Amino acid sequence: MLVDEDPQTAYQHTLAARARAARVAVVREACGEAAYAAGEFAEALSELRAAKRMNGVTEYLPMMADCERALGRPDKALELAKSPSVARFRPDLKAEMTIVEAGARRDRGELDAALRTLEMAPLTSNTREDWVVRLRYAYADMLEAAGRGQEALEWFHRTEAIDNDQVTDAADRAETLERSLDAGSTEG
Repeated sequence: MLVDEDPQTAYQHTLAARARAARVAVVREACGEAAYAAGEFAEALSELRAAKRMNGVTEYLPMMADCERALGRPDKALELAKSPSVARFRPDLKAEMTIVEAGARRDRGELDAALRTLEMAPLTSNTREDWVVRLRYAYADMLEAAGRGQEALEWFHRTEAIDNDQVTDAADRAETLERSLDAGSTEG
């Protein structure tokens, strides 16, 4: 319950649980997720690996890949993204892995490859679920990083249009980018 509002305290609680039940997969999973939320990426990776070994669950792979990115190892993140299990993921998990994979490509300076990775995802899905919001946001962010401001603005607006729960700051990003593009056009 604390993981969203106080991830560090949640992580401390899971460490206490791990001290009492280290051989229980759900405890290791909880510890990994809390460590991830608290920004303790090496610990999160270790705990999620342990949980995966114990229960065989592959749903941790996107979080594990993101930990690898946070630890400065984009190549390892890309290895995890290519796991055969990813093809069988639910749409939300597949979207998370796509976002992490694109981020790893960006970390390696491969913006075009990152954009292609995101373009192969269901960006135009009719659903308004959070995973589509996050995919669109990642795509808009990547377009902006690639210097394609007008397209980025369009995708920030498309994100904002379906972001009912305000999962992202797409509205703010669009506003900032609009000002920047307007300032650039008046200077030229």
